[in-house]
Amino acid sequence: MERLQKMLAHAGVASRRKAEQLILEGKVQVNGKVVRELGTKVSESDTIEVAGVKLEKEQKVYYLLYKPRGIISAVTDDKGRKTVSDLFPFVPERIFPVGRLDYETSGLLLMTNDGDFSYMLTHPKFKIDKTYVARVKGIPTREQLRPLERGVVLEDGKTAPARVKMLSSDKKADKAIIEITIHEGKNRQVRRMFDAIGFPVQKLKRERFAFLNLHGLNAGESRELTSHEVKLLRVQAETGKIGS
Repeated sequence: MERLQKMLAHAGVASRRKAEQLILEGKVQVNGKVVRELGTKVSESDTIEVAGVKLEKEQKVYYLLYKPRGIISAVTDDKGRKTVSDLFPFVPERIFPVGRLDYETSGLLLMTNDGDFSYMLTHPKFKIDKTYVARVKGIPTREQLRPLERGVVLEDGKTAPARVKMLSSDKKADKAIIEITIHEGKNRQVRRMFDAIGFPVQKLKRERFAFLNLHGLNAGESRELTSHEVKLLRVQAETGKIGS
């Protein structure tokens, strides 16, 4: 289920704000009835009309992107900065990012026009693993990393336990490379977790999302997910196990 105004925006009818205005003006019908309440939930099986024109359902598409640094994880940006959508001029469907990677973070980002699929992969209750590699200032000891494994308290709540592994360290440069796996998606979460233990992130990359990785891709490149990969992601979200 998805909010009506969000579905209209994803279908390319209008921006989210304009879609809300159309709803309030009584120009949107769901299953033959005018809907004026913002936040009304609809599904793919519902028939939606806007100003008497039936909303045509797009074919669902799924892409894996190697997001470069310096790109906004959004469909549009009011400051005119380049967005991940700009990397898909060849895709006619109105796709959007599954979750976000911040401006300075690179790595694996999924793109789709399937709202239900996006929800299953981003809501923390489904516990989909996301693995990052961080270069941090300083060289933490095993004991100093342990709070990340137990969960650290941030301003928006305590994080779930993470899996953490030191990959390498450089005493001369006073830096370390650390792998961390989480299943939440709080804003700038990994950076804030390392800040909380006193080892700020200098560079961050998401290497894996569930079982997916970046093999064969350079920054800015993408590929379509196979139907089998999409199926496996759904199975993992629904059962917590990778299907076969």
